[in-house]
Amino acid sequence: MDCRKGCTSFKNLSTSCRGGLTLHEKTDGRKADQVRLFRRYLFLVPFNATRRNNFFSVHTLLCLALVNTTSLSACLSLPAKLINGGVAGLIGVTCVFPIDLAKTRLQNQQNGSRLYTSMSDCLVRTIRSDGIFGMYRGAAVNLTLVTPEKAIKLAANDFFRHHLSQDEQKLTLFREMLAGCGAGTCQVIITTPMEMLKIQLQDAGRIEAQRKMAGAGGPLGDHVKRKPPTALQLSRELLKRRGIAGLYKGLGATLLRDVPFSIIYFPLFANLNSWGCGGSEGPGPFYVSFVSGCIAGSTAAVAVNPVDVIKTRLQSLTRGCQEDTYTGVADCIRKILRNEGPSAFLKGAYCRALVIAPLFGIAQVVYFLGVGEFIVSHLP
Repeated sequence: MDCRKGCTSFKNLSTSCRGGLTLHEKTDGRKADQVRLFRRYLFLVPFNATRRNNFFSVHTLLCLALVNTTSLSACLSLPAKLINGGVAGLIGVTCVFPIDLAKTRLQNQQNGSRLYTSMSDCLVRTIRSDGIFGMYRGAAVNLTLVTPEKAIKLAANDFFRHHLSQDEQKLTLFREMLAGCGAGTCQVIITTPMEMLKIQLQDAGRIEAQRKMAGAGGPLGDHVKRKPPTALQLSRELLKRRGIAGLYKGLGATLLRDVPFSIIYFPLFANLNSWGCGGSEGPGPFYVSFVSGCIAGSTAAVAVNPVDVIKTRLQSLTRGCQEDTYTGVADCIRKILRNEGPSAFLKGAYCRALVIAPLFGIAQVVYFLGVGEFIVSHLP
């Protein structure tokens, strides 16, 4: 495509940019992605005098992107995805973290030491003992590390999808699953230490409550309330005692959870989103991405919940009274089956679905709207 020809037809392209893609754009997946990116720019930024004055520079950028094999989205990918991941993570974690705390405590309690009967019972007891902010114990770790985690997951999936595509054609289901597998493998670099620290902080309240009930809170019994450790204190102790491997305890279980999760989630989301758009090439309304992300996220979350139970048990350093300890994944599976039965692998499944559904729905909406691209495009 000639650059001058592209600039000449740009007016028609920008006019129809909010609708479906043209026949020429449909034949090239990379060009379709570039046009979708520009559509986001048009959708988010209103036309004003300044915008019209600078419109020719935008024309030139898109023409160059259509001619060049290096897309405009690739130029913005890293900072934009970091911003998208950060915004989505901060919003999502703030909304659903109390449910995630309940999930961790429900999964960790074993038969004979049951303290909570349900998610609501756990949250009510937590508020009574620690106040409203007690439900956000460990949230600081998530809020700090969720930005790189989500950015790595989404960027890695895009990277693998791009390199697995043949002549920019639609990926087969197997290749979509392979891209998801790569994304899940990459994200554990951040996920494992984040989950390790978060679980200790979330479960500290349950351990303390058990000690009080058993009269083992110290020399004065249940009159003494132990101060929970901070994430920094836990990190220092783990690094001192076990080195960097201490922060990566449960890495195998995390891989067993996150890789299958991504294999299920990304292809399911892509197909649900395409179906919600009615098969059209252009992106549909934002709520289609949100609903698709919620359905795909909750489905994948419930599917891998048994491995999440194993991971949570393995990463918990402090045990309650008369609770089992585990030496590895196989030992954990064997003891859970023997002492609690198969149903124990579904502990906290509905909590996890309630956490993951809005978390990934919000992430996909932020990603779809191109919040990162919008911010990056307005940086000096």
